[in-house]
Amino acid sequence: MNAMHFLVGMIFDLFLMVVLLRFWLQAVRADFYNPMSQFVVKATSFAVNPLRKVIPGLGGLDLASLVLAFIVGFAKIATMLLLFTDVWSTPAVLMQGALTVLKEALQLLFWVLIIRAILSWVSQGYNPIEAILHQLTEPLLRPIRKIIPPIGGLDLSILVLIIALQFLQFLLLDIFGR
Repeated sequence: MNAMHFLVGMIFDLFLMVVLLRFWLQAVRADFYNPMSQFVVKATSFAVNPLRKVIPGLGGLDLASLVLAFIVGFAKIATMLLLFTDVWSTPAVLMQGALTVLKEALQLLFWVLIIRAILSWVSQGYNPIEAILHQLTEPLLRPIRKIIPPIGGLDLSILVLIIALQFLQFLLLDIFGR
């Protein structure tokens, strides 16, 4: 049963991360023609495009993608409850679904930062994945660099943001529990 629980959860989490990535790419106005952006758009358009007919964007934000992320979060919790327990509580499903979206958004940011840091050590020349990761994270890192500038060529802003993310995750865990 643990293997099935893992598989179902992982499928929902991976799709949720791609949907959140679509929202994030559009929020920072990343390069639409980048191969990674194209993948994200193609992987999510079957679900986002119908929602766009009902839910318009607001101030440059793709609300249809955000609503889809919450639908996927709620669907994950509902599916897990229906498959693996006999307990159902609509308020709990709604709250856990929203917390799932928030948790996955923080996880996505964490992994994007880690991958960007590793790629900065090994990449040579132009890399489309590195370019899109730079576009995604630069709006978050720029304010940190204003406070803590690079020291001896070493940029600590990624480390500071990762520590802040971990703190936020532990804080949310303390507030809401598992």
